[in-house]
Amino acid sequence: MFLSVFDLYKIGVGPSSSHTMGPMVAAARFLEFLRDGDWPRPASSQVNALRVSLHGSLAFTGKGHGSDRAVVLGLNGCKPDTLDPDDVDTIIAAANERKTIAVEGFPQWRFDPATDLIFDYDENLPGHANGMRFEALDENGALLVRQIYYSVGGGFVVDDLEMERINAGVSETDEVQVPYPFKSAKEMLDMAAGSGMSIAQMKRANEQATMGSHQLNEQLDSIWNAMKACVDRGLAEEGELPGGLQVRRRARMVKDKLDAKWQSNELGPLAANDWLSVFAMAVNEENAAGGKIVTAPTNGAAGVIPAVLSYHLKFNQGATQNDIHEFLLTSAAIGGIIKHNASISGAEVGCQGEVGSAAAMAAAGLAALLGGTAQQIENAAEIALEHHLGMTCDPVGGLVQVPCIERNALGAVKAVTAASLAMHGDGTHYMPLDNCIETMRQTGHDMNVRYKETSQGGLAVNMPVNIVEC
Repeated sequence: MFLSVFDLYKIGVGPSSSHTMGPMVAAARFLEFLRDGDWPRPASSQVNALRVSLHGSLAFTGKGHGSDRAVVLGLNGCKPDTLDPDDVDTIIAAANERKTIAVEGFPQWRFDPATDLIFDYDENLPGHANGMRFEALDENGALLVRQIYYSVGGGFVVDDLEMERINAGVSETDEVQVPYPFKSAKEMLDMAAGSGMSIAQMKRANEQATMGSHQLNEQLDSIWNAMKACVDRGLAEEGELPGGLQVRRRARMVKDKLDAKWQSNELGPLAANDWLSVFAMAVNEENAAGGKIVTAPTNGAAGVIPAVLSYHLKFNQGATQNDIHEFLLTSAAIGGIIKHNASISGAEVGCQGEVGSAAAMAAAGLAALLGGTAQQIENAAEIALEHHLGMTCDPVGGLVQVPCIERNALGAVKAVTAASLAMHGDGTHYMPLDNCIETMRQTGHDMNVRYKETSQGGLAVNMPVNIVEC
């Protein structure tokens, strides 16, 4: 099993990897399928119009997460990694006015977002909670071709046939062959013991099956630079977040207070927690505003990992660029195991799969930087994940704001605590990480759908009566 560090850490836009980035990617895939795919093209008919429907969690929280706008952007040739957030409103306004798809290299097709993009609250598609149906119609409205896509978390998108193969446990024939193909934490620990290599070294060797060392380092630096830029933007911006909840950004205000204490050497006993929290909140406030984000492993949990790494760089004077690489490689190894054996999708298993996974990844990365053995790193990941089990995904108003922003701050604090606890032991512990991951999968399966990113339960329905409805 090989999941690249760059599959887990992808540059995109907020507010959601599954509900914003995923639909954008799916829309772009559908355009390419219409142009290049193997589908029967009637000689007497041509594509004249497109129609899209969003289902399950995408329907219930899609408006708050910008899923409709993401589809329009994707159908207009935009991709998450290259989209400039400052251009979004202009592109959307032009599409609404034009009522056609106009992408270079494609014919012009009719698509009116107001009528041809449907939030279907009644039908759940069978493969996953985040389902999308794309259709191409002829000039008489007759269906020519239909494609179903699923946004399975972290910006990953699969079509219905790919989802069937995944659910059947069928491996892709073109799977990358790597020297350390661990698909569980036990296999990872066994391979580390047998090779004498660290988790980061094994992950590096796996990555170098597809790229050179220099390219790998450059791409790791690019991911970290994007994370750091997001932290910096979040610490600099002020004002009210979009969506109608009237939630104001707090990161800059908190950071200014912390800076004043830092400069006067009056850190206080809570300094580490304060900086962890403000780094995480900065990222997730930026995410809520639709800014540039790195999935880590999702947008909803994007603040935990950059917060913990920023904390390490700030408080450890001996930190180096190599620390960044080791942290990202180690954390990605843990994230790959979690995704392979459970899920990182809030719509599938609740927020335990998002912030819980991020905390486990961050705890593992920090333990590695603290000199932890493979066993201590696995222990750190298990502690962090264990104490997020059962966490629901219940965003108020369908927006990635309450409780998501503060939840990332607490996830970062838990990650550091987990790493510290693990480093005080020798790696021996009662509950293996694999068992904890399986528990998360089972818990997510049993969790009521109201608590899985539908905004139909939890905090989403227990809010002040004066809140503006989104």
